[in-house]
Amino acid sequence: MLQAGIVGLPNVGKSTLFNAVTRSRKAQAANYPFCTIDPNVGMVVVPDERLNVLSKISNSEKIIPTAIEFVDIAGLVKGASEGAGLGNKFLANIREVDAIVQVVRCFDNDDIIHELGTVNPLRDIEIINDELILADLSAMEKRKDSREKKARGGDKEAKEEVALITKLLPHLDAGNPALTLELSDDERKLLKSFGLLSDKKSIFACNVNEDELADAVSNPDAHPYVSQVRQYVANHHNAEAVVISARIEEELCELPAEEVREFLQDLGVQDSGVSDLIRSVYHLLGLRTYLTTGVKETRAWTIPAGAKAPQAAGVIHTDFERGFIAAEVVAFADLVECGAKARARELGKLRIEGKDYTVQDGDVIEFRFNVSK
Repeated sequence: MLQAGIVGLPNVGKSTLFNAVTRSRKAQAANYPFCTIDPNVGMVVVPDERLNVLSKISNSEKIIPTAIEFVDIAGLVKGASEGAGLGNKFLANIREVDAIVQVVRCFDNDDIIHELGTVNPLRDIEIINDELILADLSAMEKRKDSREKKARGGDKEAKEEVALITKLLPHLDAGNPALTLELSDDERKLLKSFGLLSDKKSIFACNVNEDELADAVSNPDAHPYVSQVRQYVANHHNAEAVVISARIEEELCELPAEEVREFLQDLGVQDSGVSDLIRSVYHLLGLRTYLTTGVKETRAWTIPAGAKAPQAAGVIHTDFERGFIAAEVVAFADLVECGAKARARELGKLRIEGKDYTVQDGDVIEFRFNVSK
């Protein structure tokens, strides 16, 4: 299962956010640096209101959402690439995840210690990313040295690596993450094999005060810290920034659904910032959802973006992929408009798709298959 790692400087709200997204108290959240040492791992349900809608149409007995894993990683400090703080341990933990959620402190509170004494979101982002880039620079310089001899001897793979690293090093040295280097498809594939920290896709979670949440959600560019972060990460990381209030979210995870809705309405927001974050991370990981529905259950299934119908069928069971014949497909919006599969079939909204069909997010599917004995 793909994982997203929650990172940031000490005391920015990482563990509080982890507790919120996992609806648990697994991570210790305390007002001092390095209260997290070993990473916490938790399963996170991906919010999807489509399941509730389909369940009502099918009178389903139960609903089964899909999930991803989040990892709460210890706080990073300046000099981590050289072993400061939890240094090498922190970087090794990041190397294991598939995407990064960088929590950025966007609130003032004298009662919560900031590692550097002042609140400055852009400085904090630069510290994190500088350390990732410095670690990558060191790794690539060593890799280049080790591959150059083979390259001179005519080794084709070594030559390709040296050529790519030669292009990459100036980019990293200028303070740019590997992810933003313009490369061909083949070069990008080779770069992925290096496992670089700054080549991981990132999303930035702007952690704001409770009393600022509604305004920051409705008009993020009016919030002094959030607006800075949004502009900076768009320009320098080609990344998205979302607004959350980790402390509110941690409190909400202990309330029943009806009380959560009332609480959010009282705050002036319609949805949970964490729900938006989870959905954004899910898509950042390159994941998409197709749906199945019937009397027994309505269920969400996770597939990689671009998956063909047989591959999607194999997520349910390998026999479905091995014996794939066809897929009955109706878009979620069309099924809701029609009110039932039978009506969707009558109106031509339900299609029969073959092996070359690329499954779309929100497709409602029933597979036909046959496995000969």
